[in-house]
Amino acid sequence: MAEAVDPGSASAGFRSLFFMLTPNESSYRDLEDVPQYVQQATPFFVGLMVLELVVGLLKTRSTVPTIKDGLTSVSCGMISRIPLLFMRSCELTAYVLVWDRYRLLELPWDSAWTWWLTFVGVDFCYYWVHRCAHEVAIIWASHQVHHSSEYYNLSTALRQSLTQQFTSWIFYLPVALVAPPTVFAVHIQLNLLYQFWIHTELIRDLGPLEWVFNTPKHHRVHHGRNEYCIDKNYGGILIIWDRLFGTFAEEKDKVVFGLVFPINTFEILYVQLHYYLNLWRRSKTYKTVGDKLSTFLKGPSWSPGKTRLGDHADNPEVTGQEVPHGPSWPLPLRAYVVIHFLLALGTYHDLFENKMMLSQLTVLGMTGYVLLTLTSLGFIMDQRPTAALLETLRCVVMVTMQRYGCMKPLLSSLAGPTEVRPNCNLWAGSTVKNTSQKKKKKNLSIYAARACVTFDNAVSLSDSLGLI
Repeated sequence: MAEAVDPGSASAGFRSLFFMLTPNESSYRDLEDVPQYVQQATPFFVGLMVLELVVGLLKTRSTVPTIKDGLTSVSCGMISRIPLLFMRSCELTAYVLVWDRYRLLELPWDSAWTWWLTFVGVDFCYYWVHRCAHEVAIIWASHQVHHSSEYYNLSTALRQSLTQQFTSWIFYLPVALVAPPTVFAVHIQLNLLYQFWIHTELIRDLGPLEWVFNTPKHHRVHHGRNEYCIDKNYGGILIIWDRLFGTFAEEKDKVVFGLVFPINTFEILYVQLHYYLNLWRRSKTYKTVGDKLSTFLKGPSWSPGKTRLGDHADNPEVTGQEVPHGPSWPLPLRAYVVIHFLLALGTYHDLFENKMMLSQLTVLGMTGYVLLTLTSLGFIMDQRPTAALLETLRCVVMVTMQRYGCMKPLLSSLAGPTEVRPNCNLWAGSTVKNTSQKKKKKNLSIYAARACVTFDNAVSLSDSLGLI
């Protein structure tokens, strides 16, 4: 089967976003033949985000995402895929293992009945993956990444966790008892892709479809921190599971998005990992082993004396007047961050495209550089006093990697230190110009000026040693 439509076609890539592929064109005998639907759909992610931006400007006269929030969301999506450089998907690996050793029966891979049964099974299991991610604190520590944005737009869909895949695989194993891995590999991707387009405020109501399918209207509720929104609407493609299990809520009052306690930062590693540290610190305040374990295994709002899921008594009141975190920053600094983010994105793309031809050391080096870049840009967006020093280090690493062929320069004429020196001067100059009025930011400008001198010295030293 799978002959009617080329899976690499633009049509298939676009329709996969809306679960509009048929069994005939998406059934495969061998696992190696299953397309990378997520990769095929990536150009449409970009196109739809641009379309949302344009429509939002026309309708509201303001941008839908902000640069800081949008870049942080995309950065989270980039980091979430890094484990795939070193291993196959945890979900697929565990699934194949159970299928090979413990399957109860073998449904035919080329049957439409198998395809639809697997769709229902995967979506049902996703409901419980998602519900447990909200009701078990150690799993919430990974899933909270997706809820950390105070905006709700298509870029928010890309704000994914680095660690959630290490627990979600458990929930799909019952399907492996009957459904072939190739069919599962298709549906685990389609389930994820469908949830991209429902992250928008521009689509208000879809009429009768709201009864059966998860829609932007339903998923907005799920992302809200209003009390009526918390722990509601877990469905992936179908909303019927929420209606059956009592976790459904209609959108009513204005939804205020984000975590109950906003993190107020754009630093990528903090966004990804801070809640693990929070749980550890909380557990140390309890005396009994049972309470310490309960910190990780019960609900995020649990504390001794409360029910398993805790309550919302300590949550800040939501008034509807909340303003998302986003300190102002100068235009030159925005341009600098966007340019270097795009450079890092290019490196990231090359890394995944050529991972089979690169040495392990090169893969580790390029991965480390991408993480360093995203961290440094987060420091700049947060306007931290140490941002200039970290950015200087990153620029030196970038030049070194380009000189040794580990990275492609944007332009061949920019392959030397001249690429980074103006960038560092731009960063320092814009910081000095825009931060001299406040004491805290004055320190930042001093660090930036020192960073520029430090970088020039580093380049001169490298040149004298014959490194560049």
